[in-house]
Amino acid sequence: MTINLIIVAAASFLLGSIPFGYIVAKIKGVDIRKHGSGNIGATNVYRTIGKKEGVLTLLLDLMKGFICVLAVKLVFSNPIYWYVASIFSVLGHDFSVFLKFKGGKGVATTYGAVLGLVPYAALIGMFIWISILLKTKYSSLAALLSFFISTTTSVVFFKNGYVEYIFVFLFILMIAKHKENIKRIINREEKSINL
Repeated sequence: MTINLIIVAAASFLLGSIPFGYIVAKIKGVDIRKHGSGNIGATNVYRTIGKKEGVLTLLLDLMKGFICVLAVKLVFSNPIYWYVASIFSVLGHDFSVFLKFKGGKGVATTYGAVLGLVPYAALIGMFIWISILLKTKYSSLAALLSFFISTTTSVVFFKNGYVEYIFVFLFILMIAKHKENIKRIINREEKSINL
């Protein structure tokens, strides 16, 4: 079991590490790390390159988290493997091995991983995410509030001892990656996104 867990963790980390935002921007001749916020995520690609490229990055980042968990679920019936895949796919995105362990903020990949674990919880969270984003035009605020609601829901309704902990861990990781955004939100300096 230990060897299999290591393999699952390593494979999920590698797949999660694929920097789709960087790749999409690079195809357009832009090193996204040197423009806008410097982040490789969908929001910076959206602002810097264009709407289509931003949406494409969002979908690709979401799908890699989902595929990680789904593939592992097809191979292993033990949920422990699923949880490891979800965590390490997000860690791979946040600390990409292909970008010297620098990466994005993990929102789309987190939702993709959760979609593989608890589909309806993820879909509800994504609906809230999009709703808040359309209302406020603040991407980071929408991500944090929506996943806070998803995490709270998981803690209240899931009592198997694992799923709620996965949500809590991923939310703490998301907060850590958004600490500068949180400061700007508090100081009312966060930039909105033009939808």
